[in-house]
Amino acid sequence: MVYLAIRAVGLLVLVWLSAANDESIVDNLTAWDGQWYLEIAQHGYGGVDPNMVDGFGNRYPETPLAFFPGYPFLVVAFSLLPGFSPTGGAITASLACGVAAAYGLARLGRRIGGSEGVGLLLVALFAAAPMSVVLSMAYSEALFCALAIWALIGILERNWLLAGLCCAAAGLVRPTAAALVGVVGLAAVVAVVQRKDTWRPWLALLLAPSGMLLYIGWVGVQTGSPTGYFALQQRGWSSHFDGGVATGQFVLESLTTEASVFETFTTWVVVAAVVLFVISLWHRLPWPLLVFAAAVLVLDLGSDGLMYSKVRLMLPAFPVAIGLARRRTTTAVATAVLLVFFGSWFGAYSLTAWQYAI
Repeated sequence: MVYLAIRAVGLLVLVWLSAANDESIVDNLTAWDGQWYLEIAQHGYGGVDPNMVDGFGNRYPETPLAFFPGYPFLVVAFSLLPGFSPTGGAITASLACGVAAAYGLARLGRRIGGSEGVGLLLVALFAAAPMSVVLSMAYSEALFCALAIWALIGILERNWLLAGLCCAAAGLVRPTAAALVGVVGLAAVVAVVQRKDTWRPWLALLLAPSGMLLYIGWVGVQTGSPTGYFALQQRGWSSHFDGGVATGQFVLESLTTEASVFETFTTWVVVAAVVLFVISLWHRLPWPLLVFAAAVLVLDLGSDGLMYSKVRLMLPAFPVAIGLARRRTTTAVATAVLLVFFGSWFGAYSLTAWQYAI
């Protein structure tokens, strides 16, 4: 209920800004990547509208392969329900995945913080995070976050089958799954070395990378190159790992030259995320959570590409918010309330007043 209430506030703000900009809320909820996912769900990779182009306005036969199949598959499943259109199936799928993520976060909060309150505050911070609007869109973030959260629960509770299966599924959803694969694999290796849980860690070790390897391998076959997926990402969206050079330049330019409101706030959200991660190091969180958050931030901020997507791609780094959830109740609640209104505005603004992709 906490999660749904906060997302409802975000949607109301989106309705308001959509009306103010004379735009359709349905169009905004299915904008940008949402159009790609819906096309893939309805027509398969080979039937995507040829008028849809990459970040540079180009279209190649392999361009649709930049989008992983996990979320479109889920959209198809929900679309088969009576009365559901593909768009309705996509929004409902994200809603269901967000609720699953909320249950997982509440469970993590209770385990780490020792109380129901910490878990609920963690849910609130996640639901209100800047760019949490994508959790209500035809985007894959809600699905990926839910799978990542439950995979980490599997590690902490030594449920290696849960960790392996969720990680394998996440590998079919987003390339960010590389961070999760690394954490699940490392945790399994540690358990094997310490001779814990007999053969079960081996199961997680084998399952974890399977989904991602399967899809990237399939793209390699389709493109005739084992690095085909990474090549099309770089060619179509300039997305490649550069050690953070491009992100650093964007931050410096945003803070020292004339920039838009969205660019300026994006920069400060990125800075805040890094600061929160440093603070989280002092809270003695379980190492799998810290390593996962660090890996997500490194993959996101260390890569070139669309700078306006940086905040969205940081959503899976939810462990950085645990430190806030473990503060005094009044401090945590005040922070959550402020974040609800800022996050709701930021996400709605990015889809209405801001003209570029997120």
